[in-house]
Parts: sequence; structure tokens; C-alpha cells
Amino acid sequence: MLYLVGLGLGDAKDITVKGLEAGRRGRRGYLEAYTSVLTVGKEALEEFYGKELILADREMVEQEADSLLKEADVCDVAFLVVGDPFGATTHSDLVLRAVKLGIPYKVIHNASIMNAVGCCGLQLYNFGETVSIVFWTDTWKPESFFDKIEKNRRSGMHTLCLLDIKVKEQSLENLMKGRKIYEPPRYMSVNQAAEQLLAIIQNRRLQGEKPDTTENTICVGLARVGAPDEKIAAGTLQQMSSVELGGPLHSLIVTGTMHPLELEMLKLFSVDSSSFENNACQRTT
Repeated sequence: MLYLVGLGLGDAKDITVKGLEAGRRGRRGYLEAYTSVLTVGKEALEEFYGKELILADREMVEQEADSLLKEADVCDVAFLVVGDPFGATTHSDLVLRAVKLGIPYKVIHNASIMNAVGCCGLQLYNFGETVSIVFWTDTWKPESFFDKIEKNRRSGMHTLCLLDIKVKEQSLENLMKGRKIYEPPRYMSVNQAAEQLLAIIQNRRLQGEKPDTTENTICVGLARVGAPDEKIAAGTLQQMSSVELGGPLHSLIVTGTMHPLELEMLKLFSVDSSSFENNACQRTT
């Protein structure tokens, strides 16, 4: 059987008892290593789980899935995913491949940023479509995600922005030359995401638009959710461009219309209570 096991968001101990049993029972254990990361490394997981783990990068999961599923019809194979197994569409593809090969599978869920984001006090049922913010380059600066944020805002909904992770990425030159040389890992910070959003707002204004999301829109920056050093900061989008939240992983929320209870909770994490009060009260029900 193929087991897809959620690891949660913090460290090795966040795995469920059921997930731990499945991981230890499997003949092979894979650690998915590109859609998210834990605050501890592979070695800490191996020590706690009592099992050697094989790092499964994007290339393996997307291009060599058959090798990953090899013998899963006659023995147990555990595929360990940070957060919840279905936080990324790649894992749905793995399930479909297993079914096609006649391999049974079982999913063992866990907490993910999609629900743990409620730690800031914003109510989960007030969130609209989740978006991803990618690193811009000199020649590629997509803005399509901003339209989804605007749509959510017009509906009074909050937007969870998942920030880009670059792990085992190749430079264009190395990619073109077929060289297996990879760039150092990069993780987008709340500051970088806010700066890109501010740039888009300026671009839209130059095009004659009046974005609903502005420099004064209340946002929430989250870092290392689920870890002992979790950090949350609430303030304007402008303030998010300079707030210091430390190491990865980061997420950003652009708020919509807030219930008074949500507003009271966000005040616990305010960067500047005076500016927070002035701006937040404009969008409450």
C-alpha cells in the first residue's frame, strides 16, 4: 500500500500516531522536499521515526513517480509530506498513478497552513481563493494573482498568499546546457511579497485603475506557523514591507471585511496600534 502521510507544520513530533506507525512500517520512506519545509532537517526526522528517508525532489515526484511506486503493490511505501498530503496538486497526481497501477493507497491527514492560518484570529470561513506569489525576475513579473486578491476583497473575503519556495532550481544557463548544477535554496519573505504587491498597486494606478487593495490595507505576516518560534505581525501593507519576521517559511494575508472579533484578535499582533486602529476600522461589519 502507498501511504501519504502529513507531517504537520512544526517538527518531527507533529506527525500523528497513525502517521508515525505507517512511516515506520513502510519498507521505503520518502520525504517530499520541495512544496514546503519543516523547521528541522531530514536527520532529525530519521532519528525520531527510526527510519532512513529518501529525499523526493520535484524531479523525482513529477518525472520518476513510477520508481517511487515500485513494489508498493507488494509492500508498504510511505510518502511523507510537510503539512497535509493534499496541500499540493502533485500529490493528487501520485494517487492517480497508484490507482492506475492497481496500488491501494491511504491518506493520513495533518495540519497545514491552510487551516493553521487561523492562529492569527481571522476566521477560516471568511477566506476566499488562496493565491501564490512567485519571485519576480528582471524579465518576468506576473500580476495575475493580484486580480484574485482584488476579487476576494470586493467580496469582503481575506486572501491567504503562499510565498514562493525555490529549492533545487537551475539557472537558465545550466538548464540549457543540461548541467545538474542547482542554485542555493531561496524562500520568499513577507517583506518581498509586500514589496511586489506595492509595485503592482503603483502599476495599476499608472494604468488608470483604482485598486481596492492599497498601501493602507491591513495585512498579516506569519512566519514558521506551528513552530516554537512562530511569529505573527499585523499592520498595513506598507508596514509589512519592512517588518522583520526572521527565517522561513513565511505567509501573508491580505484582509477583507473584518468582524469585530477578528479585529480584536489582530490587535494582539499589531505592529503599530495607532495606524492599525485608523485603517482597520474602515472595513469591519
